[in-house]
Amino acid sequence: MGPPVFGETSLAALPELSVVVPVKDEVDNAVPLLMEICTALRGKTTFEVLFVDDASRDGTAEALLAARPNAPELRVLKHRKNSGQSRAVRTGVIAARGRLVATLDGDGQNDPADIPMLLAVWAREEGSDKNLGLVAGQRMKREDSWIKRVSSRVGNGVRQWLLKDGTRDTGCGLKLFARDAFLSLPYFDHIHRFMPAMMLREGYRISHADVRHRPRSHGTSKYGTLDRLLVSLSDLVGVRWLLRRSRRPEAIEEL
Repeated sequence: MGPPVFGETSLAALPELSVVVPVKDEVDNAVPLLMEICTALRGKTTFEVLFVDDASRDGTAEALLAARPNAPELRVLKHRKNSGQSRAVRTGVIAARGRLVATLDGDGQNDPADIPMLLAVWAREEGSDKNLGLVAGQRMKREDSWIKRVSSRVGNGVRQWLLKDGTRDTGCGLKLFARDAFLSLPYFDHIHRFMPAMMLREGYRISHADVRHRPRSHGTSKYGTLDRLLVSLSDLVGVRWLLRRSRRPEAIEEL
């Protein structure tokens, strides 16, 4: 089965930015987050907001649809079967109509008020280098349990040592990237945690920006510490292999 096909939109109606938010069982967080995104971006850029519901069972999608009269920028996509965060992000990016895509986690811990700052960084950096592919957010202060902070620090240290992508916090969900650049990357589960390395692999330039992090107000994390660590180690082996197998031409010319 091929990729999903979404409705056509006239070029005049295309937004500059698409905000993609993967969610699973976030009924208490989704609507407040949606309204924060709209407040942060209205009057600053043209945008749409795509919530990708990864087979929630708590009414997350229904709550979002009920909020649509107050947020006409909203689009809701839903997976019939749970497929994971990376697939939800990819579903949203494929459906996105904007040239640029911002992602953030659906638990409300990323602050949507940081998105305009990422856009400003993008405008500044792109002005000097059109090959910019990604501005990656890096959390200044983690509002998580001590064991998550320690395990993340260890995991990021190992990842930087092996992948050398210059990113201290690859797990931050707040990112801004070119839609075309993302779709040029090889897809695999958990790719959202390795986007800096994958962008560099394809020849794109990356930049970083410090962003805020907030405590989770409702619900519980969908990840455990041990299972995330084991998966990350396995993924590192695969990503390291992809980096070693990459061969890019120095230049391409049309004859």
